[in-house]
Amino acid sequence: MVRYFDSEAPFPLERGGELPALRIAYHTYGEPNAARDNVVWVCHALTANSDVADWWPHTVEEGRFLDPSRWFVVCANILGSHYGTTGPLHENPATGRPWYGDFPRLTIRDMVAAHRLLASALGIGRIAALVGSSVGGFQAVEWAVEEPARFDRLVLIATAAKASPWTIAVDETQRMAIEADATFGQPRDDAGMKGLAAARAIGLLTYRGSSGYNLTQQDREEWPDEHRASTYQQYQGEKLCRRYNAYSYYTILDAFDTHDVGRGRGGVAVALARIEARTLVVGITTDIIFTPGEMRELHGMIPGSRYREIDSPFGHDGFLVEHEQLDGLLSPFMEN
Repeated sequence: MVRYFDSEAPFPLERGGELPALRIAYHTYGEPNAARDNVVWVCHALTANSDVADWWPHTVEEGRFLDPSRWFVVCANILGSHYGTTGPLHENPATGRPWYGDFPRLTIRDMVAAHRLLASALGIGRIAALVGSSVGGFQAVEWAVEEPARFDRLVLIATAAKASPWTIAVDETQRMAIEADATFGQPRDDAGMKGLAAARAIGLLTYRGSSGYNLTQQDREEWPDEHRASTYQQYQGEKLCRRYNAYSYYTILDAFDTHDVGRGRGGVAVALARIEARTLVVGITTDIIFTPGEMRELHGMIPGSRYREIDSPFGHDGFLVEHEQLDGLLSPFMEN
């Protein structure tokens, strides 16, 4: 069940300005033990929510690496999202109307600041393991650099220490698709939906890559009325529009591009050298967003880290699909 933490204190933002008040939606699984040393904090990706069991199949289960009988698992919905934490569709207390396009610009560090605020409110000090994949990994590596003494273990899956020009270009292309929708910018919840559908379709190309599409979207007829790959793109765009909004998507893409753990810290390598947690870096063989080579480079800059790889034809989405491989890598790391 989703829970909420409300703060009436102004929440300062890295790019300037502040949120007059803040609501954070979160889920927990299991219970803290007497020593309160069994906390696992999961940071979620772009359009996910705080319900890890919902979006990450076969992870929050008995015998798995997020076993709720063993761990007290916490996940907070990120700033700007559509799933309960303060975002563009929430009311701006200064105007009494939703923020929409006036929602302030965020950074990954702002998202981590919100996590820290919630952790304090929940009475959580040291954290046994911090787990993040994709944009969730951005948050995890940023937090591990910011508070190195807080974490025993760190798991970084298909992610990076800094947004690359390639990932920023992908995000900009998606923003251009949203901006091309003439309704985007209008003060209504459903503004920019056609643009959002197109943006999602663009993003999916990078999530799955050619191997994933060629494996699952082959036409079954010689002369189909519509290509299977075409209907898949349409369906996925429409599916996101049924559960999300263009303002949140645009806001989080923008925050994605600010990610740089080295900003103000002497560069990426210097920042990563601060990490004290025992770290496992996990790449995916066919990931074209965060390639195996880039993941190995990340591993090489984190002191004492280990590197492992998921073998999958499903590209970046492999971390959502290959749950048996993932558990095989993470369960021993979590217990050892």
